Amino acid sequence: MSPRTTAGTPGLHLTGERTAPDVPEENYWFRRHEAAYLALAPLCRDAVVLEAGCGEGYGAALLAEYARSVLALDYDEPTTTHVAQRYPKLGVVRGNLAFLPVATGSIDVVANLQVIEHLWDQAGFLAECRRVLRPGGRLLVTTPNRLTFTPDSGTPLNPYHTRELSPSELDELLREAGFAVERLAGVHHGPALTELDRRHGGSIIDAQLAVVMGSLPGQATWPRDLLADVEAITADDFVLRDDDLDSSLDLLAVAVRR
Repeated sequence: MSPRTTAGTPGLHLTGERTAPDVPEENYWFRRHEAAYLALAPLCRDAVVLEAGCGEGYGAALLAEYARSVLALDYDEPTTTHVAQRYPKLGVVRGNLAFLPVATGSIDVVANLQVIEHLWDQAGFLAECRRVLRPGGRLLVTTPNRLTFTPDSGTPLNPYHTRELSPSELDELLREAGFAVERLAGVHHGPALTELDRRHGGSIIDAQLAVVMGSLPGQATWPRDLLADVEAITADDFVLRDDDLDSSLDLLAVAVRR
């Protein structure tokens, strides 16, 4: 069986890591990421925005509803081709996050959602973010919380990740890079997802992983009730909290260039 592709563009394969809209089996992860974009989008109002690591492009398109302009950057050529075709209002460029292809001090907001955990040189990337941001510009970051994503190992279990961060590690990394941390929050399950956790043996995440990890790539057979519950999840089912960071699913940071 050939790899599944995202809806609307046959060339963009689902890797198992990059999430996308319009894929029922991916809806939990898509909505979890969408919730963070929705929370951060108002900070992009009337701003010149760079999304460093845009993936499928849905997040950059959401930010563009608020921003003056959005430049979507990704290293993968099929990805940038897909983004340019599906989201024609975006500026799109292929480039390496180690050397951001924009002028010094030219950006109001850099968005980097669910990307920093993939980078080998996180400090070097943050230095580039600081370079391209104007003084007082904002860096928006989300990343899986190491304490809940890989709780029993210092080495990421996800083969796509190089270094995952705890709340204190993310805070320290940003401050050492010359940013003032304006907000550090966590994404949690709201009441509806807490009920789904209960319904599916204690964890809706583990229930999904059991299906995917127990199957050949592209051949997972989903229990009907589980898939129906996953399809029905919305971004509103996730809540953002400034307390209890250690138990959060994802971390969300708003940092200001000093």
